[in-house]
Amino acid sequence: MEIIKAADRHFTDFGWLKTYWLFSFSDYHDPNNLQLGALRVFNDDIVEPGKGFATHPHEEMEIITIVLKGEITHEDSMGNKTIIKAGDVQRMSAGTGLTHSEFNLAEKEVFFYQIWILPDTAGLDPTYAQTNYDASQWQNTLLPVASGQELSGAVTFHTDATIYRCQLDLEKKVVHECAEERCVFLYLTEGSLSVNGQMMSAKDQIRVQTPELLVIKGQELADFILIDVPART
Repeated sequence: MEIIKAADRHFTDFGWLKTYWLFSFSDYHDPNNLQLGALRVFNDDIVEPGKGFATHPHEEMEIITIVLKGEITHEDSMGNKTIIKAGDVQRMSAGTGLTHSEFNLAEKEVFFYQIWILPDTAGLDPTYAQTNYDASQWQNTLLPVASGQELSGAVTFHTDATIYRCQLDLEKKVVHECAEERCVFLYLTEGSLSVNGQMMSAKDQIRVQTPELLVIKGQELADFILIDVPART
């Protein structure tokens, strides 16, 4: 179980965009930090009001956006024009190819995570889905918010993987097994946790690549994302 501290993340400040790239992305290339199994990208982004990402292409990737605070306006070549707000989970299956843009048209900053997961099957038609969740749904439980494992209530995608949200109160705990040929990634949004007795602070991450039962315990109110993916390259 590898713990990566918040201070060791790659940070870029573009002025309008402040972003932490947890894996190699754009002009940040680290051959030892390309992906974790099928998890290819995890970006922790803040976009200023009136700014955003102009229209750009994607293909052969499952792209999940989770908004934490604020809102962002999405438009794509499939004809979708939506606003993604706090509590929303949006999924684009890029498949054979699509283009999209994302702009913060609100008056406040938007805080969001963008996650890219490699699909199990290539050559699919591009598709789109979006669902809203209330924070009470992930209170002291691992709530699947996006999954390719046919889990009830989760936004679907095309990889044998699941993204969970959870907020733990002090002394509350959840458990999750990292099984054979699987990887688990945990990113702590705020608060503090212990995972199998090892302490995590806000914006720390844990990467697990061998079978292990994870006992996750709140050391204070703690909000985190957990991603379980196949251990493949």
